[in-house]
Amino acid sequence: MTNAPSKKYEHIYLEHKGSITWLVFNRPGQANSFSNELLDEFTDALECLKSEGAPVIGIRGEGRGFSAGYDIGQVGKANTTGQGSAPDPVADRERLSRNVARYIAMWEHPKPIIVAVHGYCIAGATQLCVYADITVVADDAKIGEPTIPIGGGYIAPLWTPLVGHKRAKELAFVPGNSIDGKTAVEWGWANHSVPSDQLVSAVESLAERIAKTPPEVLRIKKLSINRAAEAMGFREAGKHVAEMDALLHVAPSVLELKQKLGEFGLKEVMKDFRSDRTTPLVPSDDKQE
Repeated sequence: MTNAPSKKYEHIYLEHKGSITWLVFNRPGQANSFSNELLDEFTDALECLKSEGAPVIGIRGEGRGFSAGYDIGQVGKANTTGQGSAPDPVADRERLSRNVARYIAMWEHPKPIIVAVHGYCIAGATQLCVYADITVVADDAKIGEPTIPIGGGYIAPLWTPLVGHKRAKELAFVPGNSIDGKTAVEWGWANHSVPSDQLVSAVESLAERIAKTPPEVLRIKKLSINRAAEAMGFREAGKHVAEMDALLHVAPSVLELKQKLGEFGLKEVMKDFRSDRTTPLVPSDDKQE
């Protein structure tokens, strides 16, 4: 009999439904952005669900979207040296590595993990999805990069084993670039794309079918497929992203952008980088005769 999880959290909640235990991000007023507290609760819940809950774990977001990524005023803020304001690249690298380690815990988790993406899934939230075993997205989901290029080498490299280096570059080179759910499946970033109102039920149906396989068999199947992916470089892709991002955080152009953010605010600076187009390229409005 399934041992339903009983632990309570502030920024996430656990919901047991038959073959799946949902881990739900519960900061809808903050676009489910990843605060330090939310990430700590996420890590604790994953550990708890190793021995409690259903045979399959589902992850989704409360409210209008999955997650807008790291809380820019907290987790997304670079470390500084001593009492000064100069960035500390060594401490910054450690901070960034801790974030990725939380997602590697999903990769190494004994249970299958399915992520259900609706609304928006931006920046660091896409990192989490990369390490899930299965990703199901809403057709109209918006999945992509931060609008303001104040970092780099942290998001798109983790996409590369799934979508290839050319598509990862196209995503990364354009500020705020994004793809929809159907394109995410076409690219290989997600498994399935479904209408948004069918997303949760589709994942629960998939979990029910997965749960017919005994847990110990699921564990070894996951482990063996992970080893095959790692032999092709999947784990290697995540080893150096923290260094690349920490390096860019001390680049003059990035420091200048951060100064502008402090002076003018996020919305005002974002205007310089917004684009009406998203990846993939859309055809011209001019009709061909």
